[in-house]
Amino acid sequence: MGKFVLHVVVCCLLFSTVSAYHIIGGELYYRTIGFNPSSGAYRYVVTLKLYRNGDFVCGTRQGCIDYFENPVPFNVFTVDGRPALPTKMLTIKYTRPLRDTLKNPCLSPQTIYLEVAFYVSDTLELPPIPGGYYITYQRCCRGEALTNIYNSEREGSTFYATIPGSESRPWNNSAYFGTDEAIVICSGLPLRYNYHATDPDGDSLTYSLCSALAGGSTRPNEAATPPPYTTEVGYRPPYHGGAPMGGNPPMSIDNNGIITGVPDRPGSFVVSVCVSEYDRKTGQLLGTHHKDILITVYNCQTKIIASTPSLLNHCNDTLGFFVPITNNSTAGFTSTYRWSFSDGKDTVTYVRDVFFHQFPDTGVYTVKLVVNPGLPCSDSTIGRINNYPGLHAGFTVNGLCRENPVYFNDTSTYRYGHITSRKWDFGIPGGTNANTSSQQRPVVRFPKGDVYTVTLNLQTDRSCTAVVTQNLRLYEVNPFAGNDTILARGETLRLQGSGGDTYAWWPPTGLSDPNARDPLLTWNQDISFVLKVSNQQGCYGYDTIHIKYYTGPQFYVPNAFTPNGDGVNDYFRFIPVGMKEYHFFRIFNRWGELMYSSLDFRHGWDGYYKGRPAAVDTYLWVLEGVDLYGKKIFKKGTVTLLR
Repeated sequence: MGKFVLHVVVCCLLFSTVSAYHIIGGELYYRTIGFNPSSGAYRYVVTLKLYRNGDFVCGTRQGCIDYFENPVPFNVFTVDGRPALPTKMLTIKYTRPLRDTLKNPCLSPQTIYLEVAFYVSDTLELPPIPGGYYITYQRCCRGEALTNIYNSEREGSTFYATIPGSESRPWNNSAYFGTDEAIVICSGLPLRYNYHATDPDGDSLTYSLCSALAGGSTRPNEAATPPPYTTEVGYRPPYHGGAPMGGNPPMSIDNNGIITGVPDRPGSFVVSVCVSEYDRKTGQLLGTHHKDILITVYNCQTKIIASTPSLLNHCNDTLGFFVPITNNSTAGFTSTYRWSFSDGKDTVTYVRDVFFHQFPDTGVYTVKLVVNPGLPCSDSTIGRINNYPGLHAGFTVNGLCRENPVYFNDTSTYRYGHITSRKWDFGIPGGTNANTSSQQRPVVRFPKGDVYTVTLNLQTDRSCTAVVTQNLRLYEVNPFAGNDTILARGETLRLQGSGGDTYAWWPPTGLSDPNARDPLLTWNQDISFVLKVSNQQGCYGYDTIHIKYYTGPQFYVPNAFTPNGDGVNDYFRFIPVGMKEYHFFRIFNRWGELMYSSLDFRHGWDGYYKGRPAAVDTYLWVLEGVDLYGKKIFKKGTVTLLR
């Protein structure tokens, strides 16, 4: 039982991974190219045409195919259903796109895009036999969501052609439909389409609407179903082969191949046309050939709406009196647009591109736009144009360094009016008052070096507006002379400046090179240095370092401190002089409990223990390190905590 269930599951998975709902129509036909006297067989070449929706893509659907397979198999059967040859292959000779667009001034444009592939076989040799042959191609599945077929993506197709038997005319050439177009029409409008066939032998042809044929498995068959082929696709009522689209009047075809009718419902419809060929001399039926085509019907009702700006302020400084006017109308594919201006100049255009009109002078003008003048689907609108050009917006900036003020200058001009309002936005984060200004020449200090987007908005007395934007790059240096330092007398120090490109130390006393980034200091008295740091853009800044000298090497430790928050002597810390290593600094209460432990001599103990103020008392401390000569120094003592 388990094996049976597994077999069923695998079959289902195979079905889901090889389905291909993409073929929407096609036909198969042949021509006779000669006779082989040695074998007594005629030579034939088979052509298969398949159509697909060129806009259809599979996405993530498993097993879906959105391209033409190549090659594809076909089969040849005798009239009683026996295979006449092993399965043969058809190879794509070429493909061609098919496009059609509704072209009507009163209807919105609708476009359909199909593709057709022409498959051609190698030469076949078939001896004439009574009853003749069937040439067959079958495939699942048809296009998605076809209006007149149930589950069209699971419904297969059968295309075949018959070769007359030895009792008739085995050297016949089958009829075929030479027209390959994407047919797109409107619901409610008359359809008239010439769908005639061609017969190379000049046989008499008659036409009819017939049923599309089902057939084909989930993948191209190597062993197609033998004839006869009578299984129709599953039409949705009320549609059937003779009335595949409905309509009033319904679709029909005459004996010249002219299809007529008035479709009454939008959708995609498969229509199968059959053509029967008769020998003109004997009146004998030689075969019936059919082709599936796709006819797409759109709801083309369109409300034509004329649209252009109701108020247009022309302010451009470069176009002069040439005014660009946009056409935002809702119109048909071939609509006409008539522009009437109060300066007496009228113009007709045929596209919705921006239209340029040259006025004779400044002033206020009116324009009337009429879409499809003289047609029932016409519409119009009126707009006003304030033609006062000549507004040129711009500003200059003077300043590159963050530490200096930046000077802005509004250089905007207006030839035919006056600038009445300006608003600056300097792009400083935080939205402070310093971020905006209404002055013509504002002076701004920026908080840091960065790239700022500066915007100037202008308004004029002619209702014109303009916006101009620049990116402002401000540079800055971040001078750092180093942390304040304590040295033992006789100890040297390598200073370490940073933050820019060039450096200058003052005073030069005791320095190996006052213009070096890292001069060597040799000195024995307390001293302070000011470091000037500059960059390549000329920006500069200052920082100071203080250096104190003690007798040493040694640890200096006070004997009392007052952690009361007054900013004076609030921390108990040691001062290292000439030390290069610190092993520990620990503080204990009189009972030997550890109160504090750290090597951060710059901060020290703040007089708290476990988040609470320690008691006023005397505490023991121990300290150990290594001096600059490598000698270990250990010290201990007491400190009194006062409040």
